[in-house]
Amino acid sequence: MIDACMRIEPSRTISDTRARFAGASLRRCLPSLACLVATALAGCTLGPAYQRPPVPVPQTWRTPAPDAADVANTSWWEAFGDPDLDALIKDAIDANKDLLQAALRVQQFEAVLQISRSAKYPQVDYTTSAAHQRYSTERPVLLPQRVNPIQNAFEVGTRVSWELDVWGRVRSANEAALAEFLASEEAQRGVMLTVVTDVATSYFQLLALDSQLDLAQKTLKSRNKTLELVQTRFSGGSATRLAVAEAQASVYDVSVVIPDIERQIAALENSLSVLVGRNPGPVRRHAIDTLPVVPIPQGVPSDVLTRRPDVREAEQELVSANAKIGVARAEYFPVISLTGLLGLGSNDLGNLLLHSATTGSVGGGLLGTIFSAGRGSGDVLQTEAVQKQMVVKYQQTVQNALKEVEDALDFHARAGEIAARGRLQVDSLRDVVRLAQMRYDGGQSSYLEVLDAERQLFSAEDHQVQRQRDIYLALISVYKAMGGGWMEAQESLRAAKAPSKAATMTPAAAVQAPAETAHGEKKQ
Repeated sequence: MIDACMRIEPSRTISDTRARFAGASLRRCLPSLACLVATALAGCTLGPAYQRPPVPVPQTWRTPAPDAADVANTSWWEAFGDPDLDALIKDAIDANKDLLQAALRVQQFEAVLQISRSAKYPQVDYTTSAAHQRYSTERPVLLPQRVNPIQNAFEVGTRVSWELDVWGRVRSANEAALAEFLASEEAQRGVMLTVVTDVATSYFQLLALDSQLDLAQKTLKSRNKTLELVQTRFSGGSATRLAVAEAQASVYDVSVVIPDIERQIAALENSLSVLVGRNPGPVRRHAIDTLPVVPIPQGVPSDVLTRRPDVREAEQELVSANAKIGVARAEYFPVISLTGLLGLGSNDLGNLLLHSATTGSVGGGLLGTIFSAGRGSGDVLQTEAVQKQMVVKYQQTVQNALKEVEDALDFHARAGEIAARGRLQVDSLRDVVRLAQMRYDGGQSSYLEVLDAERQLFSAEDHQVQRQRDIYLALISVYKAMGGGWMEAQESLRAAKAPSKAATMTPAAAVQAPAETAHGEKKQ
């Protein structure tokens, strides 16, 4: 068969015959090549099949929430009807620096996934070369007569190489890369959830400080009037110097509070400005008493675990670690690859494009390790240890998520109860101040009794502002603990409006719902 392929006709050149031989060899190799490809495509991964670790999840929460509503997947902050809060959260989603970094990390891992997936396909390279060489005519092996000692060589070609994924190393690596990409998306959602809740929390803390400042200013104004009244009485002989000194001390008690509250307001405004991606400065806002209290989101523990970005991120990290075991185990087996070369070669540049200048080859290779002094088994043991760590981390993340929800629900229930009792305390102390003033006016007690009652009332009113603030903070903590279902709803809406992926992504547009799961590929 080979002799028949190599018959040389008088009118044919040796280069043409080589091209014919390469073509015939390639045709004879096609059946074997098809068998190898089929074997590679039917190969099995050596890593363990992924299974979600069992974590006991309660059926219901410890703290009942009778006023819960199905609002977990909505933009919950819009229910407050505060355009200033809406604008701050929108700015934070678009310009928060942590979110920008998280979006870029998603792009980074998407690029890593693209690189990993490229190993599934043949790699095509091109080669070109040109050489000019003069051979010595004085060497022991003389050149034949009439052979020019100066020779040129020109070559142009393409090379194809393909690793046959018989042992599933490439598939396992792709599964690990996909899981890391999805984990980066969940990490970005976690950052977005934290940023949105931090903006809302800071906003309500700022409103509470405004109320405290307003209360202190009104109390200071009232006590200044009282001081004037006591001084008038002292001038008329109906009040003592002690009463004047006590009235002055009560004024100072409130006046020293105001600068500290103003300092806290300025610091919180600066922090909130940076949080939304702006330079430090003032923040527009409404009064806290004009905002409604929105219902808390409902959900059972199993639903929350599907919405929590940290839980989903931990699971994708576990999927990646599980797949890397297959990559490490595949290193025990040889790498089987196919290579092919097709090109043009000639000593004369003018003949380079002739059919007779065609050259080609096809071959296969097998590369494996004979002795590595335990490196291979060490890699397997390392990946298995990391996978076990990720199992524990996933279980810990689930338990921590359940704890945060329980704490948030309890905080919400207690905050409302504490605020209700605080209002009763404030009402009672207002009666105490009124009665103490009547006793002082009637000469039945000293002014110290009035001052003591006013101090208690001011402290109770100040704490009541904080209790009212805690109702909103508790509500925000419930929405944060319940997960970011609203983010996926917004992502789906954005995807419906703009299905094409933008070249440059902002944090608001960078989070895309994954089209596949890292453990969606079937293992054999």
